Amino acid sequence: MTTTPLSADVLVIGWGLAGLVAASEALEAGRRVILVDQEPRTNLGGQAWWSFGGLFLIDSPEQRRMGIRDSLALATQDWFGTAGFDRPEDHWPRRWAEAYLEFAAGEKRAWLRERGVSFFPVVGWAERGGYGALGPGNSVPRFHITWGTGPGVVAPFVGAVEQGEREGRITILPRHRVTELLTTDGAVTGARGDILESSPADRGVESSRETIGEFDITAGATIVSSGGIGGNHDLVRAAWPERLGTPPAQMLTGVPAYVDGSMHSVAATAGARLINGDRMWHYVEGIKNWDPVWPSHGIRILPGPSSLWLDATGKRLPVPLFPGFDTLGTLAHLRATGHDHSWFVTSRQIVEKEFALSGSEQNPDLTGKDVGLLLKSRLAKGPTGPVQAFLDEGEDFIVETDLESLLEQMQRHPGGEALDIDHVRREVVARDLEMDNEFTKDAQIGMLRSMRGYRGDKLIRTAAPHRLQDPAAGPLIAVKLHVLTRKSLGGITTDLDGRALGSDGEPIPGLYAAGEASGFGGGGVHGYRALEGTFLGGCLFSGRQAGRAAAR
Repeated sequence: MTTTPLSADVLVIGWGLAGLVAASEALEAGRRVILVDQEPRTNLGGQAWWSFGGLFLIDSPEQRRMGIRDSLALATQDWFGTAGFDRPEDHWPRRWAEAYLEFAAGEKRAWLRERGVSFFPVVGWAERGGYGALGPGNSVPRFHITWGTGPGVVAPFVGAVEQGEREGRITILPRHRVTELLTTDGAVTGARGDILESSPADRGVESSRETIGEFDITAGATIVSSGGIGGNHDLVRAAWPERLGTPPAQMLTGVPAYVDGSMHSVAATAGARLINGDRMWHYVEGIKNWDPVWPSHGIRILPGPSSLWLDATGKRLPVPLFPGFDTLGTLAHLRATGHDHSWFVTSRQIVEKEFALSGSEQNPDLTGKDVGLLLKSRLAKGPTGPVQAFLDEGEDFIVETDLESLLEQMQRHPGGEALDIDHVRREVVARDLEMDNEFTKDAQIGMLRSMRGYRGDKLIRTAAPHRLQDPAAGPLIAVKLHVLTRKSLGGITTDLDGRALGSDGEPIPGLYAAGEASGFGGGGVHGYRALEGTFLGGCLFSGRQAGRAAAR
């Protein structure tokens, strides 16, 4: 079956956050739009719907109320120190970084507020660095949690496209998988692909790939906003860079299976230049979801700074690879150990205060905008409900009342045979001895005490320093941690209008790209590493740029 050919002013491929923003901008400019995606409509909003909703802002009212002094100059120093741009093809990523920083320090917050997006008042501090002032990491807290988490970020743009649909100005086509970009005299003029059979799959659940027909769509402008490769472990391993060691034999998946990278090759066939494919962002604090939605579903622990982090053999990770400080530095170190997992050794008191879980579904208080639940879950004694569920049900958690019992259970756990139990015991005892004074030679303890100088950390994010074996701190807890796939940092090269560029550096007429498909702008706006809160923001900014330019 082949459907009647369709046409529009603007065709958007992929209905994640970047695609929704691009479509809404084209609608606002009065253009006729077609929005296609290979998934059932239950997945409108894509990966962003599942996110924690963190957004990177610079010198915001929320920061100022928390006593944080931020500036465009400081944020620029942090961004470029983190990105490490060092390639000729980083020309456009650099330009995008400069433009995005201006956006984050300027109209980004007001633009979102106009659309009903608001923020949790406590600003989080992600990617803390721990190196010199010119090294990677955030010098100050910049992680603004959206009230409503990922669904709260997505909602205004879903609302805009659904209003356009009711008015007959946009056609939304689920189960349409693009396999080819149409070209005429060197210009992209639309797309062709397969119609997949209808699927009742819930959001995030893997859906059928049975083909029932074909489609053709012609358009004046085509925007590729199809995401990255994090759901396809084969592509992740093929792109894995030598600087991060060997790819893990076993990984968890932090994104739904439809994040398969299929549009990268389609765009390349049409002439788009793909760059920085070896730059990627994966977490090392992954835990197996006890209630999975998609295959190998993992959840990331968003850790505070207090847990003792050990490799698979029981050796403590070196300075400054503490929880929450340097994601890719920790990944590179752990890949050199020859094992696919590591361990947190911690206390219930630390878990209560410092363990948050990534994902909208793991934060029902923030996602549901439920103040009562938030007060009970975040400020009351005890872990949040989702964290407690992992303590009760998660196979990666071990809870014991004393150190010897904990060590025995860790060694019995799958992978625990690699542990040097005597060394783990020495690490725990040595750390606890450092707690007797307000001063210390232990850099991690010194850093966590410093972090409590920030009101936000002291209020809800960093436990009071204590001995892990202190009975008052509750039972001891060990958590087995896995590598969790997440983001592609490279992609389709674009100029500041989101126009896809060919191998000669010139724009391909009619073709645009946005979101993770374009490395969040330019083919890699983050360089080698990210500052966090910058992925959703990159989708917002690149989607806006591409949508406005395509509408012109």
